[in-house]
Amino acid sequence: MRYAVLGTGTVGRVIAAKLASLGHEVTIGTRDPQATLARTEPDAMGTPPFAQWQPQHSQVRLGTFAEAAAFADIVVNATAGAGALAALEAAGADHLDGKVLLDIANPLDFSQGMPPSLNPVNTDSLGEQIQRAFPRAKVVKTLNTMSCTVMVDPARVSGEHHTFVSGNDPDAKKTATGLLASFGWPTGNVIDLGDITTARGTEMLLPIWLRLWGALGHADFNFHIASA
Repeated sequence: MRYAVLGTGTVGRVIAAKLASLGHEVTIGTRDPQATLARTEPDAMGTPPFAQWQPQHSQVRLGTFAEAAAFADIVVNATAGAGALAALEAAGADHLDGKVLLDIANPLDFSQGMPPSLNPVNTDSLGEQIQRAFPRAKVVKTLNTMSCTVMVDPARVSGEHHTFVSGNDPDAKKTATGLLASFGWPTGNVIDLGDITTARGTEMLLPIWLRLWGALGHADFNFHIASA
């Protein structure tokens, strides 16, 4: 399977490396590949420059957003939430049409400093905005309620815990659930919340997730949904 992972930050790199380790062909998309490779300093989050990461992951290609999306069967939005729509517009609607688009980003708003707020929130979600902007893409919101290391290695968290899928297309959600299974998620631990509007709920878990991260001092935790 061919995957495009849009975003060269920590999340995009972790997802791309995992997909490549599973034997998939992977292209990471960025706005300007030459500028990405030319950076020599860590980014605002302290992530080392991409050029330091790439030699250890030479099977992962780097291209523009449009090149990555055109190459792929499945597209993963791993951009910063505030830049997601612009990145997908650069990818091109024609390159997204009919494809499963896994949205693992969150609409974090850092304009007022830390901790960030959400924008949109409550009556809308980033997942819905993406689906409206690209109506022929099959958007599935998933994996946005945990750290990227737990996304690809759920065994980092002991005991039973859960992830979620939201989307309008049942077959696309089945595809997403299959990918999650290849990451190590038992299918019984993937909860289908319903259509893409339910992405509002998972995005609104981020404020409590961020505060738990601060309280626990690490990110190896997740949500367990207990039911009778």
